[in-house]
Formats: sequence, structure tokens, C-alpha cells
Amino acid sequence: MTWAQVLPLAFVMIAGPQIITSFFLATSARWAATSLAFVGGAAIAIIVEVTVAYFVGRGLKSAGGKKHSGTVDQVIDWVVLALLVFLAVHAFLKRHDNQPPKWMRALQKERPMGAFLLGLALLSLFPGDIASSIAAGLHLARHKAAWWECLPFVGLTLLLLGIPALMVALLGKRASVILPKIRDWMDGNAWIVSEIVLALFAAITIKSLVSG
Repeated sequence: MTWAQVLPLAFVMIAGPQIITSFFLATSARWAATSLAFVGGAAIAIIVEVTVAYFVGRGLKSAGGKKHSGTVDQVIDWVVLALLVFLAVHAFLKRHDNQPPKWMRALQKERPMGAFLLGLALLSLFPGDIASSIAAGLHLARHKAAWWECLPFVGLTLLLLGIPALMVALLGKRASVILPKIRDWMDGNAWIVSEIVLALFAAITIKSLVSG
């Protein structure tokens, strides 16, 4: 199940402003509409990025043909590994950025259209998200996975982004007490989980390189 190998990258996708934004939106007056709009914008961004990366990888394999398939696979593995190193360094350097930007304070007054555009922007313009989507798409293409195998990665990422809103739906008023605590924990510790995930995925990629 190649698709299962890229699932952990979903956490790397949302670690940072992406999940913190979800928490702020979930505590807004129009939490259901804004959270749904935010996830919708994120869905478009992720699907486009991972799909482009996937078909670029498929194109490279097709261009290489059977004669050079091994070389193309190695090139893709090296690119994926380079992206993982970039993501690991990026997460480490950003580990102390624990204070939400001032613009996040206004998210509790955000409208659905603004939330949609924010989801589109946060999941398509941040270097970490671009690198994660490319790594996932290329990895799946390199191992001859079908395109639909990108969808579990997309789905898990969106589920993680939607968890704050789901907690509000399930917990009601109690969520206003619990969510800030979880948000603060994510602010301070998400980078550690990201590094663990990236190390595991890097091990899978290195194994693929060694085995050819």
C-alpha cells in the first residue's frame, strides 16, 4: 500500500499556521460556515499540488522508458529526499515561532469567503506545504501508484484541518476551554512530531534508493 506511506506527511502539511487558523476559525461566531469554507479552499490547493507533482513524476518515468527507468526512479528518490531534508530544516528553524501572527487575531470575525481564500492561500503558498505535496505526489508516481492513491493523503490532511470544528460540534461550549489548550500545545510541539514523521519517510525513501 504505497498510499499509506505518504499519509504521515499530512501532519507536516497542517503543522503551523494552517492548523492554528483552523482553531481560531472554530472558535468564531460562524464557526461551521467559516471552517467548512477554509477546508474547501485547502482541498483545492492540496489536490492541485499533489496532482501536478504526481503527473510530473509519471511523465518523467514515461520519458525515461524501460531502459532508463532505474535512473529515473533514483532521480525522483533523490528529489524527494532533498525535499524531506528541506522540510526538516524548515521545521527546526521555525520551532520557536510560537506566537500567532497578529492577523490571526481577526480570524474570529472572518467571513466564509475570506476563510475559503485563506485555506487556498495557506495550503498552496507556504514552502512547507508545497514541498510536502510534491514529495507525496512524486513518491506515489515513482512507485507506480494510481492517481486515486493521492486521495487518502488529501483526505487525511483535510480531516486534520477539520478536527477543531468537529470538536466544537461534539463538545459544544466545552470546546471553548479545550481548544485553546490544544492549540497552545500544537504551537509548541508540532515541530517535534513533524521531525519524527519526516525521519520515518526519509528512511522509506533511502530504503527505496538502496534497493533500487
